[in-house]
Amino acid sequence: MSQTTETRISTLVAAIAPSATLAIDAKARALRASGVKVVSYGAGEPDFATPDYIVAAAVEAAAQPASHHYTAVSGLQPLREAVAAKTARDSGLEVSPAQVLITNGGKQAIANAFLTLLDPGDEVIVPAPYWVTFPEAIALAGAVPVPILTTVDGGFRVTLEQLEESLTERTKAILFVSPSNPTGAIYSRDEVEAIGRFAVERGLWVVTDEMYEHFVYGGREAPSMPVVVPELADRCVVINAVSKAYAMTGWRVGWMIAPPDVAAAATNLQSHTTSNVSNVSQAAALAAITGSLDFTTTMRDAFDARRRKMHELLSAIPGVSSLEPEGAFYAFPSFEGILGREIKGKRPETTLELAEVLLEEAAVAIVPGEAFGAPGYARLSYALGDDELVEGLTRLAEVLGG
Repeated sequence: MSQTTETRISTLVAAIAPSATLAIDAKARALRASGVKVVSYGAGEPDFATPDYIVAAAVEAAAQPASHHYTAVSGLQPLREAVAAKTARDSGLEVSPAQVLITNGGKQAIANAFLTLLDPGDEVIVPAPYWVTFPEAIALAGAVPVPILTTVDGGFRVTLEQLEESLTERTKAILFVSPSNPTGAIYSRDEVEAIGRFAVERGLWVVTDEMYEHFVYGGREAPSMPVVVPELADRCVVINAVSKAYAMTGWRVGWMIAPPDVAAAATNLQSHTTSNVSNVSQAAALAAITGSLDFTTTMRDAFDARRRKMHELLSAIPGVSSLEPEGAFYAFPSFEGILGREIKGKRPETTLELAEVLLEEAAVAIVPGEAFGAPGYARLSYALGDDELVEGLTRLAEVLGG
């Protein structure tokens, strides 16, 4: 093949959509480097430091020669046992350690799940707005993400009618996320049961992301689908991690819980990609999930106050409308009443363009809705300091004419 016709990048990888979140983050970093005080609402991570007792467990593990060598691909046995116990404690789902695969963060668990379950041409129903990685992970497995756009009137929750309309003979799985990143929506127990039974009756798989299970507000609960619908357990993969609940995003420890044959196949896959997760990080994760949830509760209380403040300030800006988040740590307001309006001599027509204007004119970083399959909206994290949260929204209101 000649140099002029050669394709240097594979078709599969070339088709991956650039991350809008990383693009905004890169611009924010460049501004900070030039001395500008940027307020960023883009971070999908707690602003708290990992608790000292978890760090101490990692330091101790780092000094142990056993941590310096390869270990089982599926994860350290004590950690797999602890994940099984933690899952029973927190959600009521009873699983065996053999069903647990420890992964390099939740992202690898998601990739493992889709690569293990899907064949080329299979379809996965993906309620939108969705987290940016889900469609790309499905596509990298050779399958087809089928977005269903939920509405603000429906609380950003997919309906059975929408699921039914999206079914084809190629539908293999449904993605389910509650609490939701990016909307903060939570499905009621009745809704969870209805969707679970829908999947059971049609022989579909469900991949359910429970990353934000502990971040629920106002007395709500976020029930686990295989608990509510036990018949689904044999066709369900649960994704979770220590990232959010213990402020451990940088430690890169997640897991997938799956039927034994799926867990074994995914372990085989991981043996040819990354092998075992860092032993030091696994020791830290073990200390986290075998400890109390006091730290998590402290974070949740802080986020609860911040979500209410963010909702109050966003709702006061003319042209901006926002549902009060029910869970996670994001607001997902609509800026459709702003688009097309002149702002500082510019007239943004999309939230992607609006995000650029806000970064340039207010030094405020938001993540545009295009990244989540919802143009006209944007995601703002309230996992940042109280003063910074207010300052950024005050700047935003001033630029938008509030």
